[in-house]
Amino acid sequence: MSSARRAVRTALVAGTAARVAYTVAGRVPPGRAVGERRNHRGEAVTLLEGPAAALGTALAAATAPGVPGRQRAAAVLATAAAAGFGAYDDLLGATDKRGFKGHLGALAKGEVTSGAVKILGIGATGLAAGALLQRRPVDKLLAGVVVAGTANAVNLFDLRPGRAAKVAVLAGLPGVLRGARLAAAPVGAAAALLPEDLGEKAMLGDTGANALGAALGVAAAAGASRRGLVVRAAALTALTLASEKVSFTKVIAGNPTLHKIDMLGRRPVAQRPAPAAEQTGERSGTQAGAAS
Repeated sequence: MSSARRAVRTALVAGTAARVAYTVAGRVPPGRAVGERRNHRGEAVTLLEGPAAALGTALAAATAPGVPGRQRAAAVLATAAAAGFGAYDDLLGATDKRGFKGHLGALAKGEVTSGAVKILGIGATGLAAGALLQRRPVDKLLAGVVVAGTANAVNLFDLRPGRAAKVAVLAGLPGVLRGARLAAAPVGAAAALLPEDLGEKAMLGDTGANALGAALGVAAAAGASRRGLVVRAAALTALTLASEKVSFTKVIAGNPTLHKIDMLGRRPVAQRPAPAAEQTGERSGTQAGAAS
């Protein structure tokens, strides 16, 4: 079987598992017990998409044909840990602290926020995954930065319906076409759940966005050269720093091509803004933001 066909099969496994998990979880009566959030319109949507995406991704990565055992382990570890820390932030996170600066600034003052726990947790497990992916100490460190950085980067885009899932699909698709089975896992899971996301019935939340990003990070770091790792780590660091100063939503809205991709499949933008209480930054009760 060709590498591309194996990658497609892995994507199908991820998509099927994610759909089944979402369907089964959806039979639980809705409410805070299973996770609910207000989106950018102020409408209630379920957070079940996130755990379903994480489960589908982890299962497909664990069973991907022809992938070395250490890479499988790194993918499962990074995906599960990112989902776990993301879920912690989804369910217990406060909205008065945002971004790396807000959470780490609070930590420096002795206040441990849920966002800080997530940042440190995903950072540590990213380094553990990097240690499984590379042989030399410097490369292990760089790979860890790539895994954790990609987990955060995908979450940065989870501000509007379908945006983070589209980013995951577009970022991983070139790898799938080259036969990268690890990249196929998050691509398949994200694509399978995209209709619910675009239909504003569900959102990835930190659970799903961080998990998809971590899995993509593992795929990018696996077997990468020192130069490739440096370039990826630098780009992700720059993106994270930029997010502290720039609104990605405004950047996307101001670019005709990006705006068209962003709106593809989505409901028209609401003409009446949501109540002020539901518009704290780009996250209070909206699509979940990164490092929040």
